Amino acid sequence: MVILRSLVDLLTALIEEFGLMGIVVVTAIESIIIPIPSEVVLPFAGYVAWRMNSSEFFIYSVAAAVIGNLLGATTLYYMGLRFGRRFFDKYGRYFFIKKRDLDIAEGWFLRYGAYAIFFGRMMPSIRSAISLPAGMFNFDVKKFVLLTSMGSIPWNFTLTYIGYATGPYWSMVIERISIPYLDVVVIVVAVIVAITYLKLRSRRS
Repeated sequence: MVILRSLVDLLTALIEEFGLMGIVVVTAIESIIIPIPSEVVLPFAGYVAWRMNSSEFFIYSVAAAVIGNLLGATTLYYMGLRFGRRFFDKYGRYFFIKKRDLDIAEGWFLRYGAYAIFFGRMMPSIRSAISLPAGMFNFDVKKFVLLTSMGSIPWNFTLTYIGYATGPYWSMVIERISIPYLDVVVIVVAVIVAITYLKLRSRRS
């Protein structure tokens, strides 16, 4: 629980320090299947909006999350296009990609095509992995971008609103959150946040 609170403080600090850019960075990281569930990440933005007492920041946060999702999803799309299924069967575990999730995502994509991309963005088990078969089977990239963006909106809005609505009770929410590979998550996020922080600060100066 101490580790989880550290993760909460880390991501919240990034969002508070860099605002919408911080949200874009965090959601992009989450969309590249680094195991930070969006069920944890997105309410952070809503929580910060509640602390700022800003409904405008809430709306902008949802938009920033969609942009971050799109950046991460497009990265995976091109990884799938470039490396193919064999690569991820062999090395997927190093990217925190479970073979089972990829099997499900590929099955959905082959069966439902564009619908799988749209609705897959709202399904926790495959919302990130669905980008890989889209790239592997060379799905039209313009349609992929549109479907990913549209499918991300209701998911991001709902989870961000949860953080906004539960702002006064945020500590109680944290008590009930469980993240797999939490130690790895904290280390990876800490490194990425540190690098991003230094780069953004250097640009400001």
